[in-house]
Amino acid sequence: MALADTLEAAWYGKGRAPWWSYPLAALYGGVSRLRRVMYRRGWLSSVRLPVPVIVIGNISVGGTGKTPLTIALAEALRQRGYRPGVVSRGYGGTERGPLLLGELPDPAQVGDEPCLIRASGVPVAVGRDRPMAAQLLIDAGCDVVMADDGLQHYRLQRDIEICVIDGVRRFGNGRLLPLGPLREPLARLSQVDFRICNGTQAQQGEVPMQLEGGLARALVDEQLCSLEVFRGQRVHAVAGIGHPERFFDSLRAQGLDVIPHAFPDHHAYTSGDLAFGDGAPLLMTEKDAVKCQRLALPHWWAVPVRAVLPEAFVVALCARLAEIRRAKR
Repeated sequence: MALADTLEAAWYGKGRAPWWSYPLAALYGGVSRLRRVMYRRGWLSSVRLPVPVIVIGNISVGGTGKTPLTIALAEALRQRGYRPGVVSRGYGGTERGPLLLGELPDPAQVGDEPCLIRASGVPVAVGRDRPMAAQLLIDAGCDVVMADDGLQHYRLQRDIEICVIDGVRRFGNGRLLPLGPLREPLARLSQVDFRICNGTQAQQGEVPMQLEGGLARALVDEQLCSLEVFRGQRVHAVAGIGHPERFFDSLRAQGLDVIPHAFPDHHAYTSGDLAFGDGAPLLMTEKDAVKCQRLALPHWWAVPVRAVLPEAFVVALCARLAEIRRAKR
């Protein structure tokens, strides 16, 4: 973790990048450009599906809010008569797939994010081969495929690209990995269909998105209560997500006295990880809660959030989908 911390500090202006990150970033950029050219010219094969494909991703590493956005968009599409399904690689799980998830999937097998999306009622398929996994969704009756964290996975052709941006950290120093936090150059933003900014600092051409919470859910008995109950209390806050500080800051904004515990993204928890030696309430993200349910104690709580988007964006997205469906007929 020391190396990761050093690099992240350099990315966001709090340190100096190691010398070896400069040539590696140049190499990474060259390989990334070559790979895109090979797909564009057909030297690497890609698959086009008979239904519209929406890819949701980002060009930077770390959490930007892709999963809450995916869940919110799937619900918005269902309300408008679509039958969306989500395809995911299943990062953090052991399943190679393709596999269509059942009602109670195991996060150790299929990954935490697919389990969280499936819990919202959306069909989910996981697999290293995304086109094959997506076909399972189509066979199950889905008429729109949404690819979670799929912006750089070019083997599955896409009709709509959505890039999610961290409104606070933005793109750091604007450099490619490992010199900076970018998976692709900033110029890639001009090629996506929609840019979603998670936070209040949306810039021109970006769609603002807010993550709203305010409730806590007991892991043991599903009891719901307001976060106001914990105001002024000392609580343990657990986050194994791409940007844990966002979660900790959201609790502090609610007036909680937070003891932060950051874990690596997609961390597989054990009971020892969460034995803090006192009876203080333990609050965690929903993504962490799907992996901790079997370990849960009465004072453990999940803090759900939902993505709130402008209606104009949803209208514009559905208009694009209608055009694409007509073109595919």
